[in-house]
Amino acid sequence: MPTHTRIRPFNTKDTYPEQNLDNDLCQAVVAGGVVYLRGQIGQDLETRESVGIGDVEAQAEKAMANIAMLLEEAGSSLDDIVKVVIYLIDPRYREDVYRVVGRWLKGVFPVSTGIVVSALARPEWLVEIDATAVISSTVADGAAR
Repeated sequence: MPTHTRIRPFNTKDTYPEQNLDNDLCQAVVAGGVVYLRGQIGQDLETRESVGIGDVEAQAEKAMANIAMLLEEAGSSLDDIVKVVIYLIDPRYREDVYRVVGRWLKGVFPVSTGIVVSALARPEWLVEIDATAVISSTVADGAAR
């Protein structure tokens, strides 16, 4: 039976105290050599405070920084991302957000999907970035990438 590693578990009643929720989730799951990340937004993972309110580029930067940190905690890296999904609440944010993501993923060449949605979980969030990565043998062996 495969073992799954759950990284940074939390309960939604703590993360969204203004909402009547009680779901046990985590920021990342490692299963079968694949790292599945929760969609990341402009939020500090330690304090749960929103950052970059009103600034889509700042929110995208924080989301990508969270992704990099979570992948490292999972034993992976940005170089190992195979897919990203970017959710925007306004199509006019596309160029700003994709420039930020492009800087973080230069030379990685993942597949990507962009989706415009009417809203995210909190009204101040303008972008959410979801990523899936693998744990490469060089990372698993401790070699530099």
